[in-house]
Amino acid sequence: MQLKHSVMIGFMGQQFDRFHEYQSAHSLSERLEMASRVRGGDGIEPVYPQDFRPNIPESVDIIRQAGMPVSAVNVNVKGDAIFRRGSFTSPDPAVRRQAVDYVKTGMDLAAELGTDMVTCCPLIDGHNYSFEADYVAQWRWLEEGIAEAARHRSDVRVSLEYKPNESRNYVVLGDMGRSLYLCERIGLPHVGVTMDVGHALVAKETPAEMLALAGQANRLLYVHFNDNGREWDWDMLPSSVNLWDTIEMLFYMERLNWDGWLAYDIVTRDGDPVETMEVGIEAVKIGQELLDRFGCDRMQALIDEGVPAKTLQHMLRSLLWADTRNQRT
Repeated sequence: MQLKHSVMIGFMGQQFDRFHEYQSAHSLSERLEMASRVRGGDGIEPVYPQDFRPNIPESVDIIRQAGMPVSAVNVNVKGDAIFRRGSFTSPDPAVRRQAVDYVKTGMDLAAELGTDMVTCCPLIDGHNYSFEADYVAQWRWLEEGIAEAARHRSDVRVSLEYKPNESRNYVVLGDMGRSLYLCERIGLPHVGVTMDVGHALVAKETPAEMLALAGQANRLLYVHFNDNGREWDWDMLPSSVNLWDTIEMLFYMERLNWDGWLAYDIVTRDGDPVETMEVGIEAVKIGQELLDRFGCDRMQALIDEGVPAKTLQHMLRSLLWADTRNQRT
């Protein structure tokens, strides 16, 4: 399994939470230079429109000159003030039109930068209170908007990222089930799902199960890798909290022969963002090494046997001994 690892260049610059700022602000060129120093990185993920302002052609040239493959263009339909009351599901048709146009522009930029994918997380679309939103209209607008954007061109895939909450208390596209439902409703083969591991955890999903579900539906296009404690989207280092979940996801990627891009969505509150990204990528690669040590065939046999104690024993012993063939049973 040859996974490709992408650095989200937004995380090379200034970062925020509700109370503090972290890291210094950097220009696009500076953030690209930092990304180029991330050992193990195979590409980058820029964000439209933020990384392309104030001059789109100039920004495209800067990204090209950096010489790194672009895994996807991330289309942000939540950050600009116009989207405060929603993007694809805004009650204002002019705002809905703007959201669709953002995705179309992102698709054109993706093609120009040599990638075949945009990823988009419409998490400003949802509601906060009962009787605040027209759920029927919201779903119709979301389906119509994504479908129109995706039909703009068939050579660029549209990958939809879900999240249960933030910025809305309840996001329309809040879990894998609704994301796959939307993909089937749209019915276009180049529309699929970005599974953000942290978002799946906050949604109280089992990430490997959701990955398998999307993979079997041929809708798993992209993965954002990070971790958290299942309560809030902290964008922590992969496997720092949920080691077994990380390895289980890698197991199902191997089983499904999935060899797409992993993009790293990690906040650096302390330390160097370059080093943080390096450790994030290394954590996943070590997870692959551990999976090799466990043995995919052996793990599948243990799954088939269905005795969790034996599975845990095998994994724990494998952590201690590289060769488990001669362990006592």
